[in-house]
Amino acid sequence: MRNFITFLIAMAFWDSSNAQELNAQVIVNSDLVNQTNQQIFKTLERSLNEFMNTQVWTNQELLSQEKITCSFVFNLTGYNNDQFEATLQVQSQRPVFDSNYDTPILNFLDRDVVFSYQEFQPLFFNQSSFESNLVSLMSFYAFVILGLDADTFVENGGSENYERALQVVNLAQVTSRKGWRPSDGTRNRFWMIDNLRSNTFREYRQTLYQYHRKGLDQMTKVPLEGKETIMEAIQGLEPLFLRRPNAFLLQIFFDAKVEEIVNLFKEGPKVEFKSTEAVLKKIAPFFGSRWKQIKA
Repeated sequence: MRNFITFLIAMAFWDSSNAQELNAQVIVNSDLVNQTNQQIFKTLERSLNEFMNTQVWTNQELLSQEKITCSFVFNLTGYNNDQFEATLQVQSQRPVFDSNYDTPILNFLDRDVVFSYQEFQPLFFNQSSFESNLVSLMSFYAFVILGLDADTFVENGGSENYERALQVVNLAQVTSRKGWRPSDGTRNRFWMIDNLRSNTFREYRQTLYQYHRKGLDQMTKVPLEGKETIMEAIQGLEPLFLRRPNAFLLQIFFDAKVEEIVNLFKEGPKVEFKSTEAVLKKIAPFFGSRWKQIKA
């Protein structure tokens, strides 16, 4: 009987460990902070890594190799009496089918990062209440990463996670910290989730699916067809640009994809790239020098 109970406990632990969705790396860089005792920064980094990698965010059951690889780099710019100021670079990626290549999905710099943290303070996530600005910050990006990843596999597959991210935003508006309200700027957490959920910006999510699932995932089997589909996906962003020329999500897309697009079309089977190049120069002119490197 005792062995059977031990078996049940072990199975319960196995199930919960395999339900964790993220393979996250959190780095806290304190180089710019004048602080002799670095221990609190190491403790913060360790606590955040544990929090992001042990928290169960959804009801999905994933194997360890199916977890989403992501990173969070805090560059601290100020620290005083348990008050932290920083920028946060958030990145995520996902594997391409039948390859050893991981494609970038998100590469975003959050400049509005201010939070309180005391050493060894426990970090708890509660979907129905605001716990702290730090927990809300990390939880928000966890759900955004989960949503974007799902959108690359299933058309509009990330909707449920975007709703969870929206709930985090709504609850976080009790705090005076920046980034959670429409009045805090034009490219913050509020506008990110607002745009992801809005039909006005639907082409972004459609492109995520077509570019990755129908394009990149086919490249090892049918590289020419895969490239052509990726070009169609990129051109599919033009209606969004015409409707909203300065769309936040266009910047997010190309911040993640510029290097990949350049490398993709510099190599491999030749395609007729002129029409796609014209669209890129129109909708992402800030990367004009990079598009010139493509000689497809």
